[in-house]
Amino acid sequence: MASATGTAVLNFGSAPGTNYVTTVVTGQAAIGTSSHVEAFLMADTTATHNEVEHLLAGIKLTCGGIVAATGFTIYAFTDQRLTGTFNVHWVWAD
Repeated sequence: MASATGTAVLNFGSAPGTNYVTTVVTGQAAIGTSSHVEAFLMADTTATHNEVEHLLAGIKLTCGGIVAATGFTIYAFTDQRLTGTFNVHWVWAD
């Protein structure tokens, strides 16, 4: 059974920001089109947001767009306009 974990960055840009971003995770040679992918936020700190802001931002995450032997896309959206970067953690398994 193949699996992997990692982190990626969600960049909502500078003001006025946005409420929707995507980030592409590549370098996943063992991922297949039937793999199960999940993304989630943890209490992390970036250059623009502390751990509390990571928890309170209300970012909803969905994964999709799996390309076998390559990677997948993380889709992030929120009801408010955000700026700056947030860390997102991901895991996939067959």
